[in-house]
Amino acid sequence: MTPPTGTVRVTLPQHLRRLARIDGEVRLDPAEPVTLATVLDALEARHPVLRGAVRDHDTHRRRPFVRFFARREDLSHLAPDEPLPAEVATGREPLHVIGAMAGG
Repeated sequence: MTPPTGTVRVTLPQHLRRLARIDGEVRLDPAEPVTLATVLDALEARHPVLRGAVRDHDTHRRRPFVRFFARREDLSHLAPDEPLPAEVATGREPLHVIGAMAGG
């Protein structure tokens, strides 16, 4: 049974918050089932300037240096249509969008 959904909480890195003129957490009501795809669809619908910043315009795949975390787990490799954990779908835990670090 799919858990009931609530408002999904999303945190973004500073540069994306600045780009979208967001102060703090974003609260979204994505379509059900709550998946990475539906959350990102809702995020881009509310903040169109983020289209292409988190995922590719055409393929809708996440950008290489963007990661998704919740409940101390890396959710970056979930299938876009796989339901997110109940804690995220119900708003108890935020979905964190993180800009990955690279270098040597």
